[in-house]
Amino acid sequence: MSETITPTEIAQHYSAAMDSVNLINAGKPELMTAEDWADTLKRNKDHLLIMLAKDYWTTENLTPLRTASI
Repeated sequence: MSETITPTEIAQHYSAAMDSVNLINAGKPELMTAEDWADTLKRNKDHLLIMLAKDYWTTENLTPLRTASI
């Protein structure tokens, strides 16, 4: 069943997903432990997979989300 969601809400969800993409693409911060980075990567990739499963996307470019979630 499709969620009832406004264009503004879609834009907010897309922005949050892009925050995850940008964090992943930036790489591990120098002061972060490898263990913390692995956890951060997992949580953000999981977030992207959840967002990619949504059926409310319209013209948003989902390629960065797909690429970063791999």
